[in-house]
Amino acid sequence: MPRASATDAVFLALSNPTRRRVVERLSRGPASVSELAAPFDMQLPSFVQHLSILEKSRLVRSKKHGRVRTFELAPERFKVAEDWLSQRRQEWEARLDRFDQYVHQLKQRETQA
Repeated sequence: MPRASATDAVFLALSNPTRRRVVERLSRGPASVSELAAPFDMQLPSFVQHLSILEKSRLVRSKKHGRVRTFELAPERFKVAEDWLSQRRQEWEARLDRFDQYVHQLKQRETQA
């Protein structure tokens, strides 16, 4: 999956509050589909669609043991979002630094005048 596509998939998956709550729950450890679905007021097929989106984005992975499917986080995939946000932060910090320098220059000119 190309980098832009991977980033889009990760942010798409995290754009939904239900999926973010699932990720938060999985941060405490693996859970079965029924355990994950329990707190949500929705039909199981609708909930499974959320899990499918998370799995396609590779933020979670699942294993099937008999009839029970268990999901767990794939923490390495969150690096895609972290890297993208880090780049944006660096860009804005550089812009703000340049703006700060400009303001200081204006103040110096004002003081000298």
